[in-house]
Amino acid sequence: MLMISADLFAQNVTIDGIFRPRYEYRHGFKTIFPKDAKAANFISQRSRLNLKFANDKFKVGFSVQNVGVWGETGTLRKSDVNGTMIYEAWGEFLFSKVFSFKAGRQEIIYDDHRIFGSVDWAQQGRSHDAAIFKIKPNENNKIDVGIAYNALSESLYKEDYMKSNYKTFQYVHWHGNFGKFGISALALNNGRPYQSFDSVSNNGFPAHFSEKVAFSRTVGPRLSFKNDLIQTNVAFYTQIGKRTVIGGSHFPGGDTTMNIAAFYFSIDFYYTIAKMFTIGAGLEYLSGNDEKEIADNNYIKETEKAFAPLYGTNHKFNGWMDYFYVGNHFNSVGLMDIYFPFKFKKDKISAMIIPHFFSTAGTLYRHEKDEDFNDLEALKEYSKGLGTEIDLVFGYAFSKAVAVKAGYSMMFATETMEVLKGTQKDKGNTWGWVMLIFKPTFYKSK
Repeated sequence: MLMISADLFAQNVTIDGIFRPRYEYRHGFKTIFPKDAKAANFISQRSRLNLKFANDKFKVGFSVQNVGVWGETGTLRKSDVNGTMIYEAWGEFLFSKVFSFKAGRQEIIYDDHRIFGSVDWAQQGRSHDAAIFKIKPNENNKIDVGIAYNALSESLYKEDYMKSNYKTFQYVHWHGNFGKFGISALALNNGRPYQSFDSVSNNGFPAHFSEKVAFSRTVGPRLSFKNDLIQTNVAFYTQIGKRTVIGGSHFPGGDTTMNIAAFYFSIDFYYTIAKMFTIGAGLEYLSGNDEKEIADNNYIKETEKAFAPLYGTNHKFNGWMDYFYVGNHFNSVGLMDIYFPFKFKKDKISAMIIPHFFSTAGTLYRHEKDEDFNDLEALKEYSKGLGTEIDLVFGYAFSKAVAVKAGYSMMFATETMEVLKGTQKDKGNTWGWVMLIFKPTFYKSK
């Protein structure tokens, strides 16, 4: 219908999609592979259709997708397990060349994806219900002011928002280009809901719970430099405010909050040789808790010192086997990641190998384990070394719309990693995958 509408031919219209099946072999992905377990093998798939429309007054974006695993829906089923969902649905009003306002379901991506990212590796991706006021005073400066406010549904009275999600956030992001230098700054006020008791019954138990919101604040700059041969980036964020503690109240079922005092630092450097080879080195530090200090304080943690990267594309960082900050490792002992990427790219071929050397930022202090991984009475301060991960990836682009990628990763875990993950080492922790990528453009106006 869009293609046969004469009115649209004068506008900027694009209809495209992505079809992305991916085979994975998991033998130690996300955690140390347990003894006597068998590796997982499956094929997941993203099928996404995108529509974008723009003229000199407004823009609209709409995206629907289906995500699933081959075989989870039978051959004679009338409906899919996950069904079709709206991934993006937004409109942007263009007040002028300087000001615009964008609202609806949308991806939010800034800088290197560390705090806000699209999580494109996950077949479902990440999008937010948000409104963003955009200011572009010139070609070299951009300022975004974003807000989000979530509710369970339409209602006649207040309903508690008890989802594993933010209730609200507000942020300001600025990015400026100054020749070969780039500077960004982010200030994010993130509110997560929790349940707190309002009153106590005669028997001393909570009589009524209500929703409250704990706010954390993440603030910091990111600096970058790039020329034909060299690229380097430096970032630093502090995190203060409150975090929720599930069941932290003295009353059953009640939650409470804890002060946050955490920080993040990263630096990386890349050098390109003969336009084909890139070598680099990087360090990333996410602060964590000191378990020895907590144990000495009668196992009471008074302040949360673990930095949380929140809504970033965490699969991109700290090794692709997702041992850290991909649905795990939050509010823990933190992480230091030293890595050395080696990249090759020529014509349609690309390849990369990245060794990571992991260690804790805080101290891991737990009951000592015997050879069967049972707790012993004695407490032990474990070394900070967590292990080494090696990631390899290969890609070949048949065209701009068709490509294949494959990867293989190995984790060489230490005893400290065993204790942290709560499982014993197997003979090897490995993960392999092969992904086909089709990105057809069905229609594009001229």
